[in-house]
Amino acid sequence: MSKTPANPSTARDLPVMAILGLFDPPEGDWDHFRAIQYTGLARYAILRVVTNLVLGLMVCQLFSGLVPLWQLAGWMAMLGASLYFPSVLYRRSGMVNHDHVARRFVLQLVAATSVIALVWCVPILVFAPLASEMELASVWTILAALVVGGTLLLNALPLGAFVFNLVLMTASVIAFWQGENIVTVGAIVCFSILLALSGFENARAYLMFKFSEHGLAEKDEVVSLLLREFEEGDADWLWQIDFARRIVAASPRFAFAAGREASEIEGMPLTQLIAGKHWESGNLPPSLHILSDKLTKRESFSNLVVKVQGEEKTYWWELSASPRYDDNGTFIGFRGVGSDVTESRESAEKIARLARFDTLTGLPNRLQLTEALDRALKECEQWNCRCGFLMIDLDRFKSVNDTLGHLVGDRLLAQVSLRLRSLMGKDELCGRLGGDEFAVVMRDTGDGQRISDLAGRIIDVLSRPYEVDQHTLFIGASVGSATGTRDGRTVETLMRSADLALYRSKDEGGGRHNVYEPKLHSHAEERRVMEIALRKALEKDEFSLAFQPVVDAGSESLVAFEALIRWFNPEFGQVSPARFIPLAEDARLVVPIGNWVLHRACREAVTWPANVRVAVNVSAEQLYEADFVDTVVEALSETGLPPQRLELEVTESVFLREGSRAGETLDRILALGVGLSLDDFGTGYSALGYLSKTRFTTIKVDRSFVQGAAKGAQESIAIIRAVVAMAESLGMSTTAEGAETEHEVQVIRDLGCKKIQGYFYGRPMTAEDVQTLFGDRQAALYG
Repeated sequence: MSKTPANPSTARDLPVMAILGLFDPPEGDWDHFRAIQYTGLARYAILRVVTNLVLGLMVCQLFSGLVPLWQLAGWMAMLGASLYFPSVLYRRSGMVNHDHVARRFVLQLVAATSVIALVWCVPILVFAPLASEMELASVWTILAALVVGGTLLLNALPLGAFVFNLVLMTASVIAFWQGENIVTVGAIVCFSILLALSGFENARAYLMFKFSEHGLAEKDEVVSLLLREFEEGDADWLWQIDFARRIVAASPRFAFAAGREASEIEGMPLTQLIAGKHWESGNLPPSLHILSDKLTKRESFSNLVVKVQGEEKTYWWELSASPRYDDNGTFIGFRGVGSDVTESRESAEKIARLARFDTLTGLPNRLQLTEALDRALKECEQWNCRCGFLMIDLDRFKSVNDTLGHLVGDRLLAQVSLRLRSLMGKDELCGRLGGDEFAVVMRDTGDGQRISDLAGRIIDVLSRPYEVDQHTLFIGASVGSATGTRDGRTVETLMRSADLALYRSKDEGGGRHNVYEPKLHSHAEERRVMEIALRKALEKDEFSLAFQPVVDAGSESLVAFEALIRWFNPEFGQVSPARFIPLAEDARLVVPIGNWVLHRACREAVTWPANVRVAVNVSAEQLYEADFVDTVVEALSETGLPPQRLELEVTESVFLREGSRAGETLDRILALGVGLSLDDFGTGYSALGYLSKTRFTTIKVDRSFVQGAAKGAQESIAIIRAVVAMAESLGMSTTAEGAETEHEVQVIRDLGCKKIQGYFYGRPMTAEDVQTLFGDRQAALYG
């Protein structure tokens, strides 16, 4: 086997000068590695030649009648000769059946590429001055296409691509400089630099791919090396059983994983070791039945997770193995590898719990409530009975948050949830819809009196005083109820009916229970008036944006702002987003309003420093629009904001509509270079599968986890660690929301979150305040 350089962990570990072919590190056979690197040149050789010739003919067509024919013909001959020269070098190097390439061959190819670039300098430096600015612009467009194509097709020769780029862009700068077109010169320089950087990064990725591809070709030796490293490692272990499933050759690490001595488990049946104290009773977990079935059928298995009953606690092992046979074909047992995945399994279970339970209160979340209501409606259809749905909204809760802060508000919600849970019977399920809204699903309401009785008890119990952090708090509760299937035969209609009843309770001052009535419309009058005003808000320019800073957790430097919409109406005053956003969604106004936010945020951000990004919340309805990607492109194009400086924030709810194109739309947005952030992670549906379907750039850790971790809650700490580890493994960043104290910031930083957002670093500010902030920073820097 050929000696190759040590396998780098990332593309960043590859020596830059070695990649360019200018230096050979002392370790490794880099002549052999270079042969691997440059085998890709031949793949696109014909395409490069054809592209150059076609573009050359376009140049001739462009200057026909302006430049003498003999000059154009001579230039085409020079181009053809320069294109032929690299093929001669390639054949002489013996690359087709050669596994070593000297560094001088690289330099020769770079020189040949330079000759091609010099030939292409003639149209813009010699021919273009004889024509108008239109021909000059056309020639530069052709050269730009050449440079981009060269960058893409010369991954295996990054130095050649760089020189090709440098020569042609230098010639272009000279041509436009002579025409005193300074703006175009600047644009060409920026274009050249960005293209060079992206081309080099692309070359790194290509080299890593080729290196990995070569490693697969030498898999036998690599596998042997990995096995040796595995034997010397500390985490995993080998295990082996004979034809009777008895453990043989038990290693110390295997015994340690089982919590026993090696001599104790030697000769013990593997299934008995895993079953532990349940072996005699026969109460075995399903995973052990699966393992036993695999062993009985003598089938290979991989990454099979089994539940292991230890002496004092339960473990989870991940096992892989294959059957073994002797030279005569007789089955002699199994041999495989195992690892203890208890910690990751427990973390995964905690994260999976987020999909169905609210983290703050421990109650079922919206998803579980809607599932329970759906089951109740189906039972009513089947058995001709009635079910109930109660929506509960806390009165005066917002004032608690505003005056005493979110920490007190969250603790109050936790106490509310305990009181609600104590009122539930066996056929009733309570949960949190979000914010200060709760709900109850009743499977059987009888004649309907049970709904009124329960609603009365809820209002009474929730209205009693609360003691939170030495504060005596008085809030109330409003309840709206609907009966299935009388008031609705689907989950959506029944919830809507209860919501309308709840609005009447709130309109009447709170602390009341209202039952849905078919003619219940009086509660909607204010909403109707507000909807009319909301429809004219864009036209009257009543919206504005506030921007909350996001900082780097390590350096505490400002990296982004999140754009937050505000609405001031002469009649309603300053309207809370929590009040008008749901109304906008119901009135189907969220799309034009969201598009306005996107355009305005980009317009403001383009005036900020180039290293500061802007994050814009995007609703599910916007993503469902067929032309949403075009809207993003239009906003970037009109404002001139680079795509890399825009980040769109979405929640898991965008994936819930069946057959939605959300994933496809998000992939197209990522292709533009725009970042994606998964917002409110853990507070709603928390479907972890979406993280594997869409390549989010950022996961935003909800403030409830941040506060829980700051208080030492082990579950919050474990969840944040798991989310950070999961994000890093998927190539994503993490942003912690709601950091309000220095202690919370330090806890977040210690847990590995990359970015922080919260009142500790700044409240939402106006666009003018943002400009003042940057102005003050510039003054402090240069003053």
